[in-house]
Amino acid sequence: MPDAWSEAEVSAIVEDYFSMLALELKGIPYNKAQHNRELAQRLNNRSKGSIEMKHMNISAIMHELGMPAISGYKPFSNYQKNLLPDAVLDRLAANSDLTVIVREDVNSIVQVPTVADILARLESPPELKTATKTKEAHEPARTYKVRTNYLELEASNKSLGDAGEQFALNFERALLISQGKESLADKIEHVAQTEGDGAGFDIRSYEVDGSDRFIEVKTTKYGRYSPFFLSANELRFSEMNAKNYHLHRIFQFRDDPRLFSLSGSVEKNFNLSPTEYRASLS
Repeated sequence: MPDAWSEAEVSAIVEDYFSMLALELKGIPYNKAQHNRELAQRLNNRSKGSIEMKHMNISAIMHELGMPAISGYKPFSNYQKNLLPDAVLDRLAANSDLTVIVREDVNSIVQVPTVADILARLESPPELKTATKTKEAHEPARTYKVRTNYLELEASNKSLGDAGEQFALNFERALLISQGKESLADKIEHVAQTEGDGAGFDIRSYEVDGSDRFIEVKTTKYGRYSPFFLSANELRFSEMNAKNYHLHRIFQFRDDPRLFSLSGSVEKNFNLSPTEYRASLS
């Protein structure tokens, strides 16, 4: 069995993760493999896979704290209790520059990126992980108070939401045109604009037989595994209209937009966690 990670090793890999994340948020290219090789020399020559797994653990903690994560490291929640989340939180507290970068990024004005072939941007959806996670794996980072949930702040960025919906509109039109259904493409409605947010979905599109496609769009500049937020009304609509409901998750929207789409109720396709409560006296 490999030796447990020391406090010095954990501190070093968290520092390296934060440096890569800052470069990614600034749009500056970097080489993950080179970072891995250089980091191994500081980590008692731990293997490439061991280092990558720890980076994936850090991604999971960052998401739990409402922070963006490095796109290339899929979150993995089976992390070292206390030591790793404590190191992440300590580094966040000490690294105000990263917080400033994140805040500016989530609030920035967003334009619809230009792509050569929008239909080629569609990817297969990630696999839903339904395995029960241990209390030990989840508890540490969530016991700390998070002042700002930056993923939630990004989700409230209207320019990002509008641009993502426009991208989804363009995708749906291109899809119908590719299927020889130009007349249906002309009928697509941007419901979020014509009816407002209360409709429970963003776009009314069509199948090739003319039946409705109710499209909800969730957009992020970050990776495909970034959590997103759903209103109670949106969730209820997806349940009541599951047969015609599709959620388009658009990610890496900054300069390399991609999307995956899942049909049916949101509850069937995602693990849901309550984020707030409504309190009343009646």
